[in-house]
Amino acid sequence: MSASRILRPGVRRHELWAWAMYDFANSGYTTVVITAVFSAYFVSVVAGDAPWATFAWTLALSVSYAAVLLSAPLVGAWADAHAGKKALLWASTLGCVAGTAALYYAAPGALPLAIAALVLSNFFFGTGENLIAAFLPELARPQAMGRVSGWGWSLGYVGGLVSLGASLAYIGWAQDKGQGASDFVPVTMLITAALFMLAALPALTLLRERARPQPGAAVRGAWEQVRHTLGHLSQLPDLRRFLLCTVLYQAGIQAVITLAAIYASQIFHFTTQQTIQLVLVVNVTAALGAFLFGHVQDRIGHVRAIAATLAGWIVMVALAWSAPDGRMFWVAANLAGLCMGASQSAGRAMVGLLAPPRHQAEFFGLWGLAVKLASILGPLTYGVASWATGNDHRQALLITGCYFVLGLVALKGVNALRGRRAAHRFSARA
Repeated sequence: MSASRILRPGVRRHELWAWAMYDFANSGYTTVVITAVFSAYFVSVVAGDAPWATFAWTLALSVSYAAVLLSAPLVGAWADAHAGKKALLWASTLGCVAGTAALYYAAPGALPLAIAALVLSNFFFGTGENLIAAFLPELARPQAMGRVSGWGWSLGYVGGLVSLGASLAYIGWAQDKGQGASDFVPVTMLITAALFMLAALPALTLLRERARPQPGAAVRGAWEQVRHTLGHLSQLPDLRRFLLCTVLYQAGIQAVITLAAIYASQIFHFTTQQTIQLVLVVNVTAALGAFLFGHVQDRIGHVRAIAATLAGWIVMVALAWSAPDGRMFWVAANLAGLCMGASQSAGRAMVGLLAPPRHQAEFFGLWGLAVKLASILGPLTYGVASWATGNDHRQALLITGCYFVLGLVALKGVNALRGRRAAHRFSARA
């Protein structure tokens, strides 16, 4: 398909590449810090394998997600009012990079510093994630949002591979020198921060701010605008229902992302090296899922595409729950990778389709609110379930997996075409 049928008028190919490179940049943070390396280090080294260590990890993440949840609509409303997405993207990027670099000082026992740096870095990561997503409708035509979003997500998983691969290479070198985790894990935080900043520069320098300031919204203020939007969500029933659906299925996804390494180590006794190798392979399958499914989504429709991914997640949970050994868990993990890339990309594209054109940043802020609410619900549900079942991680996974079933039920009432028409009517009246 030619660029003219994919990109909006005036959008150059290099802008699309620059936008996708931000996904490349920020995926290193989630892959190395949240999923594969720092999470296990936090529990075993910084917190000294204390009984409350895993709870402290999930609680710190929940605090950061709650901060994003509360601020995301306000940040989006301010960005719409002042045409300030790019300026805020600069600020959030610098904040996440600085917070990640500060994790270098998370030595054994330095729990307050580690928690503070984790909360700040994850808050700025979530804020930047919402802001970069709000550029999508300005770049891609409605009929191509699925594939363009998929390109970004797939390139993002490549970015995660690069950051994790660089960290793994350094870890291997450090271990050959006789160093321990308290020596090499802090250095991987510096590697991740540097790669994030370097890879984010194309988006920070080449993306154009096409929005125009909205004086009325600026005078009314962010709080007023958010209250106005929430008060009129009844005019956008499909978007409202999809946001509910997002909270439900993202709760399951966020639990998988946050606790995959813990599940692998507790149930199948994976070593750190095995966990990193697993995450490397899963990132490849996730990149393929995001890239290929973006094209499928535009062909079969957004609702059907998301339904297919949720069915895949349900199968994945069943496989991981019943896996007798690590080999079956590898199968489940790679199915999770395919579903993760596809569902994350499809969800972002769906919001781009259903959000009113004049309020893209604000409604992507609401989407960010839904995702961050899910980021609190999912991991905490897993933690509570694990505690209630006597540290039975299989049962905790099965209980948390119910979120995918509930998400599939909520999705049944969403009509993308009707929602798109309602978004244009809303934008014309606002």
